[in-house]
Amino acid sequence: MYKTVLFDLDGTLLNTIDDLAAAGNRLCGARGWPLHTVEQFKHLVGNGIPKLIERLTPPDQRTPQVLDRALRDFQADYQVHMQDLTAPYPGIPQLLADLHRQGVCMAVLSNKADPLAREVVGDYFDLSLFASVHGLAAGMAPKPDPAGVNALMKELGADPRLTLYVGDSDVDVATAHNAGIDCCGALWGFRGRKELEEAGATHLAADAAELGRVVLAGPEGV
Repeated sequence: MYKTVLFDLDGTLLNTIDDLAAAGNRLCGARGWPLHTVEQFKHLVGNGIPKLIERLTPPDQRTPQVLDRALRDFQADYQVHMQDLTAPYPGIPQLLADLHRQGVCMAVLSNKADPLAREVVGDYFDLSLFASVHGLAAGMAPKPDPAGVNALMKELGADPRLTLYVGDSDVDVATAHNAGIDCCGALWGFRGRKELEEAGATHLAADAAELGRVVLAGPEGV
């Protein structure tokens, strides 16, 4: 059994894409920038909100002043509307409760800003199920840099050989690889099987129940 499971947030525990897309398109519409479909947003997100804003901003307008103002406007809008359509993925709340009962240590590591990540997790889940919740703190490099995972494992006293990172994108798989731990790709998330297979996910799970089986089966050869 994996003793420690670290979860990505957006696209893994929570389906946030509709609210992110709506906020992004409101930002773009107000500035006369091109709008994007929800499917396109699934490939624009994943590296943190500042990177999303950079990707939404036309290349000829990416000055520090424009990016900073756009980021502040997006954050203010998203703060108001981030719960309009967002919800946990099917089976996730039950899975978390089941793993907690079986003694699995769980934590969240997101590229969302640290205070927002904590707020969002607390709004949708029982925080007592998680040993720790971290977003992107000031001065920390975003995933796929392994610094966040390494710091979290140190905080939890986790054995890397018995630690699993769960996420829905190639960024999450690369994060796990960079930290030297196994990764399970969440096929229900934003990116899908092809990206996760090509990135080299250790495991793939089609739904929460299958993820539970992966966790309980544990790493091969250990």
